[in-house]
Amino acid sequence: MLLKRLGNNAQERFILNLSRGAFLVFDLSPTHSVRIQTLMHQYQNLPMDLADASLVILAENLGHGRILSVDERDFNTYRWKNTHPFENLILAIN
Repeated sequence: MLLKRLGNNAQERFILNLSRGAFLVFDLSPTHSVRIQTLMHQYQNLPMDLADASLVILAENLGHGRILSVDERDFNTYRWKNTHPFENLILAIN
């Protein structure tokens, strides 16, 4: 996504910003596995993959659903904490 939308150096800038502490990377833990399975079963008609389930878990842990995703269809359907819609920031870029 970075390469396609922002050009050749976007991935390098992303990693540089990570190394500078500009943002944190969320780690899934074994305790998230039950919630992941529940979500993937709940949204099996889309279907939901591990990456999508991880973003739902992240939103639930952060307490907000602001994401950046090109997957507009699915993230208009997914809900974090089963009721809260996502706010896809990619729409602000377009």
